[in-house]
Amino acid sequence: MKIMAVDYGDARTGLAVCDRTETLASPVGIIQEKSMAKAAEKIVYATREFEVGMLVIGLPVNMDGTEGPRAAKSRKLGAILEKIIDIPIEYWDERSTTKSAEGILSETGTYGKKRKEILDAVAATIILESYLAYRNNQQKQ
Repeated sequence: MKIMAVDYGDARTGLAVCDRTETLASPVGIIQEKSMAKAAEKIVYATREFEVGMLVIGLPVNMDGTEGPRAAKSRKLGAILEKIIDIPIEYWDERSTTKSAEGILSETGTYGKKRKEILDAVAATIILESYLAYRNNQQKQ
């Protein structure tokens, strides 16, 4: 099944999708939208375009494991999506994914405007890779 990961942000939301074998995660784009409702609509369009069967929303958990205002926003987005889409939605701990994405982009020499444009999509890819590894481990047990 194809799964889409969402790295929600106030101005930009990154999207990543895996292949049907749930092996390879790839960044597929950025939604530049400040309105949560409009971002949700665009996410729904993307799920249809990429024919995904599940959404994974990155949950920005604090380092101590608690949920703060950013996590509340991600959950609010998920609640909006649950009302307008009928595919399963899961939340996934996204601690440090933006830092990891920044590291990857630094290693590849991606800076400036280009970096800003793809950072959230790379972070969504890291969220999805982590979720897929977990799913793969669960299936082996």
